[in-house]
Amino acid sequence: MKKHPVILGFLLLAIVGVLFFLALRMLVFFGEKNQDFSFKDKDKIGVVTIEGVLSNSRDTVRLLDKYEKDDKVKAVVLRINSPGGAVVPSQEIYDKVLRLKKSKKVVVSMGTVAASGGYYIACAADRIIANPGTITGSIGVIAQFSQIEDLLKKIGLKATVIKAGRYKDVGSPVREMTIADKRLVQGVIDDIHSQFIEVVSSNRNLSRENMKDIADARIFTGRQALKAGLVDDLGNMEYAIDIATNLAGIEGKAEVIYPEKKRKSLLRYIASETISAISEEFRGIGTGISYLYKPARGM
Repeated sequence: MKKHPVILGFLLLAIVGVLFFLALRMLVFFGEKNQDFSFKDKDKIGVVTIEGVLSNSRDTVRLLDKYEKDDKVKAVVLRINSPGGAVVPSQEIYDKVLRLKKSKKVVVSMGTVAASGGYYIACAADRIIANPGTITGSIGVIAQFSQIEDLLKKIGLKATVIKAGRYKDVGSPVREMTIADKRLVQGVIDDIHSQFIEVVSSNRNLSRENMKDIADARIFTGRQALKAGLVDDLGNMEYAIDIATNLAGIEGKAEVIYPEKKRKSLLRYIASETISAISEEFRGIGTGISYLYKPARGM
């Protein structure tokens, strides 16, 4: 090696470089560990995002359950940007929020729209914060049934239905609904509407008498909803987090944790967006009973 001082120099330089790299990695590793440790000691605010038309409650309930079991999560903020949807998912999420509220503080932050089933869920929270321009309310129920009997006649097709029970094919697209059919469905809708009114009345301290003028499925801006007693305050998401922090008695700034976003492949993303667009287009001619705000086309 004495005969090759240049090679020796390069070798020493390489060794120093490797040692420096390892030392740097160790510093980063222990820095991250210390940072994680400090976060573990911090009180947390968990965020749950509820977006789009509600068709399933599973993922939302699962996340709420996770926060409920985490002792470091002192409060939960529900960010609602939904026109509502199917009745049962709305009710299941509402019930879960009520249970969560026994051990954590829950604050709702309303986005662009938090109407019908979206508002139903919000009623379970300790506080409801809306933006001034949020569209909310729509305390009502809608049933939609497509009717294609005349179309089938034009193209020469005929449907045959065999049933046991007078009302078994109520809402069938291949025959017109009778007066008795409509009366039956109306009774179901009225009962589901009554359940909605009971939820709002009990959670917002509004008598059923006082709700006559707001429970006809009309919509409100956030500012109008505040005057009607449907929300507690006006503000954005950051303000809702501050309210949750104060309600939970957290000193200083809490760590805010958001749900992990699932990564989709390009193909799955395209398929998902296509299905979503088709569902949106056909929502107006769908079938079923929903807590759903349906704005007119072009709005």
